[in-house]
Amino acid sequence: MWGGYVLCFSHTVQQNSQRFTFDGGAATYFGTALLGAILTIFSFGILYPFALVLRERWRAKHSFIDGKQLVFTGSALGLFGRWILWLLLIFVTLGVYLLWVAPRIQRWKWQNTDFAV
Repeated sequence: MWGGYVLCFSHTVQQNSQRFTFDGGAATYFGTALLGAILTIFSFGILYPFALVLRERWRAKHSFIDGKQLVFTGSALGLFGRWILWLLLIFVTLGVYLLWVAPRIQRWKWQNTDFAV
């Protein structure tokens, strides 16, 4: 550490900028995670988009950038068709297709995250 800054490879990053804050708690996270796990497990993964949307809405609700709250605008139905195709490809390729699905889901999550009005 040097003068309040940390040198990471070739980038200098100021510590504790307070630009990003999170106020989520264990109780609400546990409830959200449990409901998502139940949906996913008992549907053999078919309802995973609904669990994902639950978790992302919770995360966005408790996340702030420069004091502005985030909001997740994606819908499970908007992802459902692609998810069924991806799930089939994951099974057919014995899991190898997960290497392509994970970045696509991450991209979809960020494309559907915005600042609350």
